[in-house]
Amino acid sequence: MFSKGDLVEVSSKEEGFIGSYFEAMVLTRLNDNTYKVQYKNLVEEKDETRPLVEIVPADEVRPMPPTAAQAIHLFSYLERVDAFDNDGWWVGNITGKKGSKYWVYFDTTGDELLYPASRLRYHLEWRNGMWVSCRKSFF
Repeated sequence: MFSKGDLVEVSSKEEGFIGSYFEAMVLTRLNDNTYKVQYKNLVEEKDETRPLVEIVPADEVRPMPPTAAQAIHLFSYLERVDAFDNDGWWVGNITGKKGSKYWVYFDTTGDELLYPASRLRYHLEWRNGMWVSCRKSFF
């Protein structure tokens, strides 16, 4: 599905990283089930000047979401969003607003953190080769 040079997002099924997506570039497709990727924001543990390169399962790789998902928007209470933090996008829910910033609750960690709208995007799921919106309105 992906070729060398494609920009993608990689999710993880590892504890502590569930519900996160990290931007990467495909270096090569190794077989039908794995890709070798180079992360945009993650670095090697032993040499922090080098981007992290990993082999990841195909089911943890998706295309980059449409840029409209990343435009600054107004978000609604309990809306599903991705917040950019710790070098990746983390899935959470809007729980409140303070000025121009939004409180986001993360189910996976139990944390509730405040973010400017510029670090939020609508959460989209990649299903059957299409982007699916999870938008809900509670007003």
